[in-house]
Amino acid sequence: MRNTSSFPGLHSPAAGFDAPFEVLAACHDRVRRSLDLLQRLAAHVAAHGTDAQARDAARDVARYFNVAAPAHHEDEERHVVPVLSASGDARLREAAQRMLADHGRIRATWAALEPLLQALQRGEVPPGLDAAADAFVRAHDGHLELEDGLAFPGAQALQDAAQDGAARRDAMGRDMAARRGVKLG
Repeated sequence: MRNTSSFPGLHSPAAGFDAPFEVLAACHDRVRRSLDLLQRLAAHVAAHGTDAQARDAARDVARYFNVAAPAHHEDEERHVVPVLSASGDARLREAAQRMLADHGRIRATWAALEPLLQALQRGEVPPGLDAAADAFVRAHDGHLELEDGLAFPGAQALQDAAQDGAARRDAMGRDMAARRGVKLG
């Protein structure tokens, strides 16, 4: 079932849909790179305005967080949160609740930032860019670490321990691929 795609957020040949938790973890690397690019973009705009580099960076950040990041959150909300929520482990149930709260905060701060990135792409210097970018980056504080360190390993262990764990993993990977329009062989 290994397949990768040029879909934003899926450029890693090391992560295929037959290993869906690896795909989720690889997305976090791209989230970190996109957040770093956003921070560098805000500093660049303050120093150089909306030159071609700024417009390209704004387009890259917007594309990632408009396309790949929502798909990633949906993956987690469909395949990780329910497993954690049904767990007998209070820490995992709490992690599921925090993931959902974090996703809400990330979406809200993105809703404030995204129009500013659109303005940058048009060559405008939007007021409040630094604050909106900072709020969006801060909304991610601890979120990726929670998922990488507790949520993903916990959900994967529970999935692997299930009698139908291999079938669940396959269905998870197929669902993730299908929603991205990736055909698996």
